[in-house]
Amino acid sequence: QVQLVESGGGLVQPGGSLRLSCRASGNIFSINHMGWYRQAPGEQRELVARITSGGRTNYADSVKGRFTISRDNVKSTVYLQMNSLKPEDTAVYCCNANLQVGVTLYDSWGQGTQVTVSS
Repeated sequence: QVQLVESGGGLVQPGGSLRLSCRASGNIFSINHMGWYRQAPGEQRELVARITSGGRTNYADSVKGRFTISRDNVKSTVYLQMNSLKPEDTAVYCCNANLQVGVTLYDSWGQGTQVTVSS
């Protein structure tokens, strides 16, 4: 069984920073791309950032220059460093990983962590 466990969410003032972590565990043969999505109340889920197994990254326009995604392949962990946070960044942030278990590829999701940006 595969699990993605997130941590690092919370309440922060505008202009502040948070770092999210997501660790994959289980009988994983390999992990392809990993990413972070977010969903605000009444909004559709959107891709925030994604990183390939080779380290290539892409970001939503709204977070470019403020957020940085990285990964530690040894620890099977992906991080999201969020700086200069704005109230509109408030959302539930979910980790996603495309991974291989045996010969099967799975798209796995974490349970989500709340990020609230407010004064």
